[in-house]
Amino acid sequence: MELKNNNEFEKNQPNSSEMTENTKAEEQAADTINFSHTEENSHAVDATVTVETKDFVNHGEQEEPTEFDPTTEATLPLEMDQTRTTSQVDQKYKKKRNVRGFASTLAAGVIGSVLTLAILPHTDYIKNHFPKVENQGAISSQQGTSVKAVVAQPTAASSNSIADTVEKVSKAIVGIVNYQQQENNLYGNPNSSQSVESGSGSGVIFQKNNGTAYIVTNNHVVEGASKLEVSLFDGEKATAEVVGTDALTDLAVLKIDAKYVTATADFGNSSTLRPGDQVYAIGNPLGLDLSRTVTQGIVSATNRSIAITTSAGNWDTNVIQTDAAINPGNSGGALINPQGQVIGINSLKISESGVEGLGFAIPSNDLIPIVNQLIKSGKIDRPYLGVGLADLDQVPQMYWQNMPNNTTKGVMLTNIEPNSAAAKAGLQVKDIIVSMNGAEISSSSDLRKYLYTKVSKGAEIKFGVYRDGKQMTIIVKLSE
Repeated sequence: MELKNNNEFEKNQPNSSEMTENTKAEEQAADTINFSHTEENSHAVDATVTVETKDFVNHGEQEEPTEFDPTTEATLPLEMDQTRTTSQVDQKYKKKRNVRGFASTLAAGVIGSVLTLAILPHTDYIKNHFPKVENQGAISSQQGTSVKAVVAQPTAASSNSIADTVEKVSKAIVGIVNYQQQENNLYGNPNSSQSVESGSGSGVIFQKNNGTAYIVTNNHVVEGASKLEVSLFDGEKATAEVVGTDALTDLAVLKIDAKYVTATADFGNSSTLRPGDQVYAIGNPLGLDLSRTVTQGIVSATNRSIAITTSAGNWDTNVIQTDAAINPGNSGGALINPQGQVIGINSLKISESGVEGLGFAIPSNDLIPIVNQLIKSGKIDRPYLGVGLADLDQVPQMYWQNMPNNTTKGVMLTNIEPNSAAAKAGLQVKDIIVSMNGAEISSSSDLRKYLYTKVSKGAEIKFGVYRDGKQMTIIVKLSE
């Protein structure tokens, strides 16, 4: 660091003849340099002075010297001669003093600068008054300072680091292999069959209780399996049993012997998530060879509604959107926050050409009630209507040509189960439902969502129905 003193030393400089007369005075002033510095500049350690040299003789205003004529000086009166002599003595004294003061100041500044540069780096002055300077990796050479080399800093181990968090949660992530029976007609034996691997996915161990460990995963990971094999963190393999599944929400709960389990994961509160929050996906993309792969991303959006087709029908699933990489095999794996809490179960992605970073997870607050009910009863107990459904825009118009011209959305009943609540209420095949308790119904997913989230078993529902082009209201009482 260089502190620059911008004050310039300006003194009346003697002309060339006077400089000749004062040579001895300058030599005497030089002898006083050490003493002057000791007495007047002992406080100069905390500052650096840069002296800009100048030509102290102004060449533009320099007068030409005149010749000295001794005869002229001899003819001067005595009084004038005395006056001139006195004046010269005074001027010489002033000039000596000016030269001495200037030389002392100049020498003091130079010596003070040297001492400052020598002593200042060994003091805490810079550290105390300019702490930011030490933290800079390099400073531009245009600023007149030396460039400091950039060095890598050692990584400090912390119990709160993401690596530690991921390592801990990964012990609760499992691989799941779905084996299904396949007919084997080898050697003409039509009755022979064998269990073959049909797919794989991921799961999360979330609880150990009375010698049993519970795993949550997606329903489509385990659907149709004749055998489920779980691969754990330490390489152990165990056969899993299905506790319960729910195709509509694409969730399933499995159980294994707790002796294989060394760690469980905790669920977090997904309602606190905001777009931009950091999240990490852990799972087994493309199978067990890449088990417990970790990908990083952010929450791209919350409360997205994605229409999916399941074995139980179409359903609009509420999901968390993330740009963390989710690939086949990640299904059923964990989406965690930086604290290591599971805030979602990775379920699907959009993999169309040209699409990147569109993955979706079921929020923890939506899956926890489903998981608890599956553990309790093995299934999700929902109101049951007893009808088959088809969206009106998927049905040929010849089957609903009597509808009013302004009605293009609704749900057509394709079949009615005997003794169901719908049959008892008088609903018929080809009836078109357009509302439930006054809420507009545009598709079969609208009907299911209203039925499963807005009403309970034993409730009454007012259906707005078109039959042969005529609008009517039919009240259906759901079974207990």
